[in-house]
Amino acid sequence: MHDPTECFGGVDWATDAHAVCVVDAQGRVIVHFDVAHSAEGLSELCGRVRRAGARRVAIERPDGPVVDALLAAGLEVVVVTSRSVKALRERYGTSGNKSDRSDAYVLADCLRTDGHRWRSLEPDSPATVTLRGHVRARKDLVETRVATANQLRAHLRIVLPGAVGLFRHIDSSISLRFLERFPSATRAAWLSEKRLAAWLGANGYCGGKTAAELHGRLTSAPEGLMGDEGDARGAVTLAYVTVLKTLRAQVDELDTRLDELLDAHPDAVIFRSLPRCATVRAAALLAEIGDCRARFPDAETLS
Repeated sequence: MHDPTECFGGVDWATDAHAVCVVDAQGRVIVHFDVAHSAEGLSELCGRVRRAGARRVAIERPDGPVVDALLAAGLEVVVVTSRSVKALRERYGTSGNKSDRSDAYVLADCLRTDGHRWRSLEPDSPATVTLRGHVRARKDLVETRVATANQLRAHLRIVLPGAVGLFRHIDSSISLRFLERFPSATRAAWLSEKRLAAWLGANGYCGGKTAAELHGRLTSAPEGLMGDEGDARGAVTLAYVTVLKTLRAQVDELDTRLDELLDAHPDAVIFRSLPRCATVRAAALLAEIGDCRARFPDAETLS
């Protein structure tokens, strides 16, 4: 039997806004409202659910900002798979008004009637939370690096076209050293095949192409900007190079830290043993799946 004063919450999450419903022990709607997907909206969601008297909240999504906010507010979170919600929704297909048929209501009311069979999520351990923070920070930095590399590529198509595609990756160590030494068409024009060969040898190039091939690529491309304008744009090249070198260094530092954090985690051996799981992938899987495997009760939820 339920405590007659007990209440139950349901959240129908979406990208921009979330529908929320709280029902009492008899299934009567206490509150039914929408909140924006923002810090203020999530704060309002948690506050109104708590004030309505609910301590458990059902939701389809097992992770993300909404779940994190609910757990941080001291609420118990119960994950109901999309497949289960689809089946449960049939109970309410012909009863009540539109709000009573919403998924938020279905989640809340089914938590009332079936919640005793569902496990609540457990907050992740400090080790997992720390690992997740580093994984997400690395992802953000890599995305920034890719965006900056694309900006550099677009810049070079005007300033120094021969440098685009000269090396396998435009933000590789050898490519950035080349652009640091030859940031403009004027500087690159100084290179003969012999001089380029000497530079490649001094910088440990091992990309598999000969100096003749690389020099041919440089000289067969459009000339680019020469003179004062070319020199001025060369300063922009150097700015991009500086940013990319910094981003590469910071990603490398995070990779080292991820390796340390993963080794210190009690579940490291499980995730390191998965196929094709080097440090970054193993850390990302562990960080996003978390400690409570009830977040992902089936393959559909995990995918």
